[in-house]
Amino acid sequence: MNMADRYSRQTMLPQIGQEGQKRLTAATVLIVGVGGLGSAVSTYLAGAGIGRLILADPDVVSLSNLQRQVLYSECEIGLPKTVCAARRLRSINSEVEIEICQEGITADNALSLVGQCDLVIDCTDNYATRYLIDDACHQAAKPWIYGTIGEFDGQVCLFTPRSGLRYSDLYEERETLCSLPRRTAGVLGAVPGVVGAVQACQAVKYLAGFGDTLEGRLWAIDLITLQSTIINI
Repeated sequence: MNMADRYSRQTMLPQIGQEGQKRLTAATVLIVGVGGLGSAVSTYLAGAGIGRLILADPDVVSLSNLQRQVLYSECEIGLPKTVCAARRLRSINSEVEIEICQEGITADNALSLVGQCDLVIDCTDNYATRYLIDDACHQAAKPWIYGTIGEFDGQVCLFTPRSGLRYSDLYEERETLCSLPRRTAGVLGAVPGVVGAVQACQAVKYLAGFGDTLEGRLWAIDLITLQSTIINI
């Protein structure tokens, strides 16, 4: 396949060009969680030509996922998400190296996974995993993009070693938040698509080295009112 044709709509942007594309192709990104957010993030990053994607998620596809997790189909119900996601992403871009970590990110493997990457993207739905990502990225001096969604809303932030800001600075009540019981909440299916697309855009900007990012800033959107804000933190 002609690589120039594949990325032509991207490389014609002066902010990216051939040099920016080379940076994307040389990058390794760890995506933690391939659910609603991870479906959008991984699809756009595979399309953008990130050289290597590592997918970490212990979950399997369920019927209730299909309302918002656009990587999957009915025939994949019961199968591991990482396996199904990898197959789909390879069909989008065979030039991208896709690796899977079917056990997800854990205290035992977090540093090993994070240490391989240029960027980590949080697409999870629980506090404990986010604090684990925060700890591992801090120890390995790696940047990571935080994302979360609610029923009709979402947030994104970029944490980098340069800024020195951590997730644990933003949410200091670690023990309280991690002890909260897991619950199933409603969500409009398009919400993770919107927030995940913003995470993917931040990743491309950061890795290619152009534009303003959300480093040290928290972006929030309410998709009922269509109001969005950026807060310096």
